[in-house]
This record gives sequence, C-alpha cells and structure tokens, in this order.
Amino acid sequence: MDARIFFGSTEAVTQKWSERKSPYNAEVVSRAPICSAEDALKALDIAQQATAVCRQSTLSQRCDWLLDVARKLQEEREEMARTITDEVGKPIAFSRIEVDRCIETVRLSAETMRTMHGETINTDAMPSGRKTTAFFRREPVGVVVAITPFNFPLNLVAHKLAPALVAGNAVVLKPTPEAPLTAYRFAKLFIESAYAIKDALSVVYGDAEVGSALVSSDSARVISFTGSVSVGEIIAKSAGIKKVSLELGGNAATFIDKSADLSYAAQRCALGAFVNSGQVCISLQRIYVDAAVYDAFAMLMAEATKALEVGSPYDETTFMGPLIDDDAAQRAMSWVTRAMDEGARPLLEPRCEGRMFYPCVMADVTDDMAIVCEEVFAPIVSLVKVNGFDDALPRMNNSPYGLQFSLFTNDLKLTQYAIDALDAGGIVVNDMPTLRFDIQPYGGVKLSGVGREGPRFAIEEMTEIKSVVIV
Repeated sequence: MDARIFFGSTEAVTQKWSERKSPYNAEVVSRAPICSAEDALKALDIAQQATAVCRQSTLSQRCDWLLDVARKLQEEREEMARTITDEVGKPIAFSRIEVDRCIETVRLSAETMRTMHGETINTDAMPSGRKTTAFFRREPVGVVVAITPFNFPLNLVAHKLAPALVAGNAVVLKPTPEAPLTAYRFAKLFIESAYAIKDALSVVYGDAEVGSALVSSDSARVISFTGSVSVGEIIAKSAGIKKVSLELGGNAATFIDKSADLSYAAQRCALGAFVNSGQVCISLQRIYVDAAVYDAFAMLMAEATKALEVGSPYDETTFMGPLIDDDAAQRAMSWVTRAMDEGARPLLEPRCEGRMFYPCVMADVTDDMAIVCEEVFAPIVSLVKVNGFDDALPRMNNSPYGLQFSLFTNDLKLTQYAIDALDAGGIVVNDMPTLRFDIQPYGGVKLSGVGREGPRFAIEEMTEIKSVVIV
C-alpha cells in the first residue's frame, strides 16, 4: 500500500517515490512520495490558514474527534500492528502492544484536555497589588511541527498529534522514513473522521531538506522532535525563537543492590535491555552490580537472556526481531568487538546473522570503555562491578545523558537517597529504567533533551498562557 501526502485534508502524490523494504526479509512493504522543501512550506501555509478554524472549534468536538480515532484504531488493531511489523521489524506481539498503547494515548489526551483549566489569581496578595478579577487560561500556539522516529512509529506519533490537535492547534507531521505507511494510515483516521477539523493535519515525508524547511519556518510555533542528539542540536540552532521540545538519546543505567531480589532483577533487566532489539531511548545499557552479588547476578542475567527467543517478527513467540538496517547491525557488532579488545567478556557468544543481532551481555566492563560511555541503541548491556551504591552513583551520573535510571533494592533509606541523588528525568525503583507509562511526564536532562511528553505535559508544551486582568 502507498502512503500519500496530506496537504491539510487533501491527499496528493508526487512523481517520485521511495520504497520501504522489510528489515526482516527485504521485501518491499510500502512506498511513500518523496517530498521537497516546497511541499513542506505548502503544508505549513495550509496549517497556518487552518489555525483560525482550529481556535474556533469547541473542546467537545476535538475530544469527540480523538475518541472517534481511538475507536477506529481499535477496529483496525491487527492490520495496523502488521503494518508496524512490516516496516520496522518489530515482533508482532509487541506491535499489538504499541497499537493498544496508542489507543490509550489518544483517549488519555481527550480526557486530559477536558479537565485542564486555568486559575484565578489573588492580585491583592501583596501590598503593591489591589483587588481585581484576574485569571490565566491556556490557548493553542497555532502550528505545531511534529517529527517522529522509527522505533515506536505509531505511539510516538500519537504522543505528538493527539495533544496538539485536542489543544486546538494545526499540525504538520513528518514521520520517520522507515515507517511512512504506519503514519499515513494513522493520520488518515484523523482526517477522515466525521469530527475532523478541515486542514488541521498535514503529513509530508523526507529527511534533512524537508525537516529543515519545517523547523526554520516562522509559521511553526512549536517543534516537537524525537530522535538523535545530533539532529536535535541542528534543530535547536535553526529553529529560532519558538518553543522546541526535544526527546533525544539516553544511556539508561540501573543499580543492583545486595538486598535486591536477584532473580526478579535479572528477568526485568533482560526485558529492559533487549525489548525492541535495544532500539529504545530508555533501553537498559549499564548495570552496576554490588560486588557481593555480582557473580550470582551475572549468571542469572545470562540465563534470562539465553531464554529470549530471537527470530521472525511474524511469529507469536518471538521476543526480538531484526535491527532496523544493516548499518545498525554492523555498528552493534563493532561495539562488542571493541569492548572485547578493551578487556570486556561476553557472557554469551556474540552472534550476528544479517540484521539479526542476538542479545549480548558484556561482563567485566570498566568506566573508560566506549560501550558504557556512549548510547549503543542495540541489544547490548554491560555489567559493571561496584562497591555499593555510593560507588555506583557518580558512575551512573557521569554521562552526558539523563533520561531514566533505576535501582533494585529493598532498602528504603537507599531508595530515598537515590531518588534525590540520581541525575535523570525519571527514576524507577525495583524495575527496569525502560519502564514508561504513557500518562506520566517523560523526558530527560542534559543531552537527553528539553521539554516533557505525556498528554498533560505535552499539552502544556503546545499551549500558551494568556493572563487576564479585569479592573
């Protein structure tokens, strides 16, 4: 099936097309039009014109719009899951989970917007003030540009589209080139809904040329981007004076305390390190283990990893499918080879068959190895032996990233201390740092980005506060 451009509510095509081949079997699974900077500017112009209608729409219409999309997506659950698996190689069981989470994200955005409101202000609270009727309210920014990645090609689109549209904005979406059909089919549900606001959503495809045109335009008032640090830096420099929300890289770490349930911790760490083939911003990459339990945990971690099924993403029992492309697989093997040259020891034999890179647990890793210093974005996790949490803490924090960290412990005082001391946007206690609930605020510090996602928090990013005083 072909993806198509949406210039507002109107479908269009170009004379040039790009093919998307399955990461698993290299079969052509979708096609998308190749867009230009002119296409991007045309979409922005349509969005700008639509902002007046968006602002005049009622909240009830916008909420009904999202709930209608959620209902239709539920009806198309299996077909949408198959599209995700076709385009990015995600195992079908996890593609279904992504569709379910997307439905929840859309519904939650509608429910959240119904209850968001401003506040009255006591302007006579200080001696310099006086009694007035004063309040603030939230208003849509106008045009939102949403740029999304391949690893969650449906739900991360929902985390941008649903809050932006329900808040009364117009949106131009540029989805990942790796999953154009997934985004197109999702956008089509919005545009064909009986509750749709005409021209409120546009979809264009492309890489740097299209993205640059969208980001640098004065028409856009919010840029919401999820992707790499390198691209995020370019966006930050070229966006100009507008709101920029960046969800970038991560190097998630956890600490295994000697009081932890080691078997449980190993099972959760294996899931956190290898789900989606490690292609997750909050994929567990570094495990700092108390020396008293290091050997026991390493054995349990190897056993939990060995039990994971790697194979066809279309098989119901598959846990891990292929990496997104050949470069990703070659890069993953180079990480392992370099770490072994530096003295690290794989607990399972490194194995790569084409794009199928089998989960790898590296032991005896030290702080100076690149495998723990940089984001690997692959199914590789490193074990580092430490002398308690005080030894682990500076090592965990010594990273340019700060998205999510975790620890496994049954020590309440340690838990309270870690929550205060760990430098990250999110802290998880007694589970993997890869744990994310769509309702929560999500985002990081340092190079992991600026701004927060999650429906309520994204709506705050995509609205402006207007202060009113009536004397």
